[in-house]
Amino acid sequence: MQQAPATGKGFPSDRASAFATQFANNYLSFDATQPQGRAARLAPYLPDASDAQFGWDGNGKLSVTNIEPFAVEVVDAQNAVVTVACQTGGRRLHLSVPVYYSGEKFVVSGRPALLPAPGRADLPQVAGPEGDRDAETELRPQLEGFFKAYAEGDSEGMRRYLSAGVDLPSFGGAFTFAELKSVVVPVGGATREITAVVVWSVPTGATPSAEPGATDPSAVAGRLEQAYRLTVEKQGDKWFVDDIRGAGRAVG
Repeated sequence: MQQAPATGKGFPSDRASAFATQFANNYLSFDATQPQGRAARLAPYLPDASDAQFGWDGNGKLSVTNIEPFAVEVVDAQNAVVTVACQTGGRRLHLSVPVYYSGEKFVVSGRPALLPAPGRADLPQVAGPEGDRDAETELRPQLEGFFKAYAEGDSEGMRRYLSAGVDLPSFGGAFTFAELKSVVVPVGGATREITAVVVWSVPTGATPSAEPGATDPSAVAGRLEQAYRLTVEKQGDKWFVDDIRGAGRAVG
């Protein structure tokens, strides 16, 4: 049974993107010491009688990572140019792959082209809300206790900081709470949406070195800053957490 095409003009863009991404994983990986392996991996994607290395002269070495579909330019019901994003070292690149589709099958229909990826967008500064210092002072010890229990997976401990009826999953010990770096509480009523920057300690799982003074960085727990939005509600003289999620865009 045939599947319906994914986009207009009758061309199945989603499936073509998957095909081009697989092709790119093989095309953008070569090593002069193992040329035949690359040729064998490319063969399922190329037309009959194609150059086995598809334009590579057999010298040098290339390795890319983070290969993902980026865009599809549909020409007609059988032809499209699929753009795949990838990275080599500190550089982002795009690979443009012409693809032909017929009878539920795909083939690379011409030479690919590497292109520079677009640069980063300019991010304008956004003013933060007016802060409520008194509420920040009240909330800080509550949030420190909450994040400690949230990291450890202490469900009983978390209940002390959650609103009635609220049940949140935890990290279950995957991280350790290290520091509540900042809290921003906008002026408002009994229910507020606040932002908190938390520092997690990331366990290494490594066995501590027996040598005094050992300084292997891989054996030292890392610290990772994360930003969260929390909905909090004041009941009496205490704040409780209603919800937690990613903080989104930073404000200055």
